[in-house]
Amino acid sequence: MPDFAGGAERSHPGKVALRNQLLAARRSLSPEARAEAAAEVQAALRDLVRAHSATIIAGYVPLAPEPGGPDLPDVLGDRLILPVLRADNDLDWVRYEGPDTLRPGSRGLREPAGPRLGVDAIADATLVIVPALAVDRGGLRLGRGGGSYDRALARAARAYVVALLHDGELLDRVPAEPHDRRVHAVVTPGQGLSETADWTK
Repeated sequence: MPDFAGGAERSHPGKVALRNQLLAARRSLSPEARAEAAAEVQAALRDLVRAHSATIIAGYVPLAPEPGGPDLPDVLGDRLILPVLRADNDLDWVRYEGPDTLRPGSRGLREPAGPRLGVDAIADATLVIVPALAVDRGGLRLGRGGGSYDRALARAARAYVVALLHDGELLDRVPAEPHDRRVHAVVTPGQGLSETADWTK
């Protein structure tokens, strides 16, 4: 599930230009290329979930141009919580109970039905899968500017955080601001899981 700019962040021009470039590249991918990329990302995530033995996994439901595919939640296992976008752009969380429990949400998203667990539910996750438009080699993540995941990740201190990218979106550097959160690793179709460097700095 993406961040959406909605007044939460006034991005500097470098971020805006890079977002526009990356979004245009994603839109240009054919359905066949998206499906192939999703299969490769899902294979890497299955390996990660098997190796990680997470107590709770926080994930999301990708939109069509995003890596991972719309059936990503079913790859992440039965200990999964998914986000629901609140009016203030923060993220609430709901336990995933299968594809039949997903419903249309705001801004074209698919969100889980069920009791809301609160914004702090992500603090119990030990593996967190997040969307990103790009990540740099130091782990800085570029979202869409809404600040949703920056707030959520600030509560996920125990978690190993992995961003899903298309090939070409792991960059040497992305523009950053003090509130931007780092990730521990990325998954791309071509390289699978790659850990980032110096993310604790």
